[in-house]
This record gives sequence, C-alpha cells and structure tokens, in this order.
Amino acid sequence: MASTEPVHEHREDEEAVANEDEDTGAQVAPIVKLEAVPVSTGEEDEDSILDLKSKLYRFDKDGNQWKERGAGTVKLLKHKETSKVRLVMRQSKTLKICANHLVLPTMTVQEHAGNEKSCVWHATDYADGELKDELFCIRFASIDNCKAFMEKFQEVAESQGKKEENKDAAAAAGLLEKLSVEEKKTEDKAGEEVPIASEKETEDKAGEEVPVTSEKETKSDSEKTQKKDEEPASST
Repeated sequence: MASTEPVHEHREDEEAVANEDEDTGAQVAPIVKLEAVPVSTGEEDEDSILDLKSKLYRFDKDGNQWKERGAGTVKLLKHKETSKVRLVMRQSKTLKICANHLVLPTMTVQEHAGNEKSCVWHATDYADGELKDELFCIRFASIDNCKAFMEKFQEVAESQGKKEENKDAAAAAGLLEKLSVEEKKTEDKAGEEVPIASEKETEDKAGEEVPVTSEKETKSDSEKTQKKDEEPASST
C-alpha cells in the first residue's frame, strides 16, 4: 500500500506559500511626497468640434511613397476668441504631435482613390516646429467616420472664407465712411461765410482823424508864395 505522507507534505508547502502571499493590511507611508504638477496642452483656449481615432500618413516626395506619421486622435479645435480652427493630431501612446495646422479657406479635402475610409489634403504644417508644405492622408476605422471628418473639414474651411469676406467688407465700409466724413468736412469749410468786422473795429476805423497840416508847414508854404511874387518880371 502506497504511503500518503509526501502528499501531506506537498499540501503543507502550498499552504505556507499561500500564507506568505496574504495581505497583512499594513500601510507604508511614502518617503517623498510628490505634488501634482499642472500640465498645459496648449488647447485650454480652444473648444473641440471634432474628435476621431485615426491613422495619419504623409507623402515623402524624395522616396515617392506614403510614410506613417502615427496613430491616435485627430481633433478640430476652435479658438474661443479668434474663432480660428486648427487641426491637431497626437500619437496615442507618446502624445507626440503628428499634425498641427490651421484650416484655411483655400483648403479642400477629398476621398483617397480606391479607399472610402481614407481622404487626402494639402496643408502648411507646423508639427515639426517649422512650416512645411505637406500632403496628408488619414485613414479611419469606418466609412462614416471618414465622411464625418470630410464634411466637418470642408464646413470649417468655407466658414473661414466667409469670415475673411466679412472682414474685407467691414474694412471697405470703414474706408467709405471715412471718405464720406472727409467730404462732408470739405463742404462745411466751403460753406463758411466771410468773417464780418466787429462793431468795435468799425467804430475804431470811423473814429480815425484825417491828418492836419501843421502850423509850421502852412507858414513855410506862405513864405514861398510871397517870395515868388517879389521876383522881378523877365525883361522883354
């Protein structure tokens, strides 16, 4: 008959290991207390109007091929004060910026040939810290997400164009108003009457006396006449 002692010993070992792994409930205070540090994303003054998961590519002109920029979340952010909209995309793990550019009225987005889940567009991007002309291609998990992105992108571009038109119209209206004010001022100056002399100035001019010949000058003229009479007449 086989002995069962080894079995008992094995069970005792397992129970000992289990007891070692049990939580005693003791709490150890940290040696260094770390304080929460606020992290700025640069998006605090913007509202998100689109937020979709996707994968981004850029076209490499030198290699004549598409290169992956990263997979993450693409956002359209609208500034609270200026109402300008920019496209920002970060990698999901590292949060590194893949794309960062304004959506301008001149931009258009179109479906990538042969793939309904992808679309392409040109942009002047600032993701690498300097402005670069890029051709982007973005791919979504579904056709609906791709259509939603294209429609929102195009809607924003058109709204930015109308805003520029309104700004130009406002500037033109301001210029016309300024010209109208200047023209009115010119007319007002032309219609001003010639200033009339005041009553005091008229009295002063009327009260001026006619200069009188002095007594000395009168006596001198009389002597000259008398002397002329005393001169002998010419002989005949």
